[in-house]
Amino acid sequence: MTNNKVITNDDIINLLPADEQAEIKELIEQDIKKWGGARKNSGRKPTTGKVLKFTKRLTEEEVRFINYAREHHLNFNDLMQM
Repeated sequence: MTNNKVITNDDIINLLPADEQAEIKELIEQDIKKWGGARKNSGRKPTTGKVLKFTKRLTEEEVRFINYAREHHLNFNDLMQM
């Protein structure tokens, strides 16, 4: 049976001498600063108080039919069984 331990970059860095570890960590920090790292307000935006706006892509005739059905309280299930 083999040992399938995953070796990470941190494991490899920790095997190096202390001065090389410090140099690599400093380079990593500089690279993160160069690209900005995690920015303020990044990630998912809060959705409280906002309702999704749905748009319908219908022809004018379809819109008139839907509005007529709503105004006259048509039951589509009953219509489909006729």
